[in-house]
Amino acid sequence: MKFDINPQTQEEGQVEVLEAREHEIILYNDDVNTFDHVIRCLVRICDQTLEQAEQCAYIVHYHGKCVVKTGSFEDLQPRCLLLLEEGLSAELV
Repeated sequence: MKFDINPQTQEEGQVEVLEAREHEIILYNDDVNTFDHVIRCLVRICDQTLEQAEQCAYIVHYHGKCVVKTGSFEDLQPRCLLLLEEGLSAELV
């Protein structure tokens, strides 16, 4: 049995995986912002429902962080900047 491995095909496959990778906005807990402010920001900036935003706020409060939005870098970068402008602790990964 002979296996023909084409390195070019492997590299192309790896590039496709990298391009398809989704990014995440991670929201971190702080001692400054109120639950109401965090929830309003998540609804307005991350397009979450009220229920989703409430759940994320509690997860952040009790676990220290929560992924609040996934998607392409181009979509998430301005959203993350808006969260930071609102005084929230967020990171785009």
